[in-house]
Amino acid sequence: MHTAAHIVSSVKDVSAVSGSRAADERAKAEAAELLAALGAIRRVARRAVRLSPDAEALPLARSELLRLAARRPGISVAEAAQELRLAPNSVSTMVSKLSEDGLLSRDRAAADGRSVLLTVTDKGTARIEQWRDVRAELTGRALERLAAHDRQAITAAVPALARLAEHMEEL
Repeated sequence: MHTAAHIVSSVKDVSAVSGSRAADERAKAEAAELLAALGAIRRVARRAVRLSPDAEALPLARSELLRLAARRPGISVAEAAQELRLAPNSVSTMVSKLSEDGLLSRDRAAADGRSVLLTVTDKGTARIEQWRDVRAELTGRALERLAAHDRQAITAAVPALARLAEHMEEL
């Protein structure tokens, strides 16, 4: 654990140090609340997909891999493992299952015949669209039930949440 040493030369310095700690604790508390709310939203959305007769659900890790390959066509297994923070052999197993299901195709890299590049099939794209539609429909219905000021606050927060995700990726 890293502890910082502070040289206190005045009453102002003492309040700045304690104010900094208070700000850190406040930021942690706000982060915990944000993560709890986002986690609840994700759980409800995943459950809606699982329970929908129109959308065939996959285990979470496989669905994340499929969505990653859709965002980054031609991603290698090693890159996908790094991005998802999973062991390469785990990703290889998931790739095999997704390929067997016809959702993902594996192609050999032209430069290196040993490397496998991942591409989502038309069937995989349709599956992702089903999931998105179920989640969007549920979220839209829930947003309609909110007061106008809550909907406006959520809409206004979206760009800041996207920037937060970018900063988190950098850390």
